[in-house]
Amino acid sequence: MASTFAHLGGTLDADRLDAAIASRAEDAFAFLERLVAAPSTVGHEQDAQLVVEQELKRLGAQVERLSIPDGIGDDPLAGVPQTSYEGRGDLIGRLGPDEGPSLLLNAHVDVVPASQPDLWTSPPFEPRRDGDRLFGRGAGDMKGGFAMTTLALDALLTVEPETIDGSLTFLSVIEEECTGNGTLAAARAGVLADAVILPEPTGLDMLLAGVGILWLDVVILGRSAHAESADRAVNPVDLAFTVVHALRGLEREMNTEVEPSMRGVEHPYNINVGMIEAGDWHSSVPARATLSLRVGHPTSWSTDQAMSKVRGAIDAIDDPWLRDHPPTVRASGFRAKGYAMAVGDPLAKRFSDAHLAANGDAPAEIAMASTTDARLYLNDFAVPALCYGPVAHDIHGIDESVELSSIVAGARTLAHFIADWFARPGGTA
Repeated sequence: MASTFAHLGGTLDADRLDAAIASRAEDAFAFLERLVAAPSTVGHEQDAQLVVEQELKRLGAQVERLSIPDGIGDDPLAGVPQTSYEGRGDLIGRLGPDEGPSLLLNAHVDVVPASQPDLWTSPPFEPRRDGDRLFGRGAGDMKGGFAMTTLALDALLTVEPETIDGSLTFLSVIEEECTGNGTLAAARAGVLADAVILPEPTGLDMLLAGVGILWLDVVILGRSAHAESADRAVNPVDLAFTVVHALRGLEREMNTEVEPSMRGVEHPYNINVGMIEAGDWHSSVPARATLSLRVGHPTSWSTDQAMSKVRGAIDAIDDPWLRDHPPTVRASGFRAKGYAMAVGDPLAKRFSDAHLAANGDAPAEIAMASTTDARLYLNDFAVPALCYGPVAHDIHGIDESVELSSIVAGARTLAHFIADWFARPGGTA
């Protein structure tokens, strides 16, 4: 006898659903390849949004675009904008009636740069399959999540179109990797729901918590000169190493006492030097050096507190030049608070049950030393939100990839969850 969703409160045939997912997997992988082939670094997301729009329309969704207000940087929840929002924005796809229970699926289309393509096995924006892996920038973080989500929806709409008996919204946002302003703009515009699932690359575990994240630029002044008199000049690059050493002390201090939501995460608070910029000539001592930092900090710290801690660590450096020429510290992107879903939240229980029903075991509940747009829903809009998505490798790194089989497994979970969500609104039996 074919299994059904009776154990989850529905009547959908689970075997037919799983078969539909398996039969449509190659279509989802082809969509993923088209999406990876559309480079979508910050400021250049719209070609990828067009690929998403075409896929959502194929699934029968009503699609609209949402612009990002120019003044969003003044919003107290916003990050520092990276570039103009003209011609850029979010994409919204809607399925089901505009009433009853609601569910929001939030995925970010932006990817980090791949500025050293010569180090990749194949060009980063030319998707390449090798066995169960698909390689390319963004394949793991998080375009594989797009494929997982559309595969689940495609199968559900094929097996039982009436399953989505309520409002289901797919939101494709920009700037998750640097500000969170895409999700913030959508939430401010009322694009919300009873719950949110974000198909981030979690290894098919449920990601429930993240640390605070602050992007900073530290500008260090020196005294420029011809290199022949470098011994009498002040090189800000040398001083930058001194500043980094002081910040490593702050990093150690943060990790001496880990907050409960991060227990089990090795070294959750990291200060990363993502970029250093200085100089314009081999034979010249630079006048200025800029460190671009990503500061992961405890949830209990506000953005202002985190910045104050960084300033304090730099001000405490015992160096005469730095005392007389204190570095400038300025916010340059993320101003993200840490977050954690409440223990025992019903959304996590229902999603765990769906994973168990679809894949035969319960997913782990995890935290990471990073952030996601789930923080905005949980912290600021009182909407339960969790992340769940495929198995990815080397995200933000060389030869990034996603496991294709995990896209299929994740789609089974998501399809089971969606069917249950609309069959039992509010968690009723």
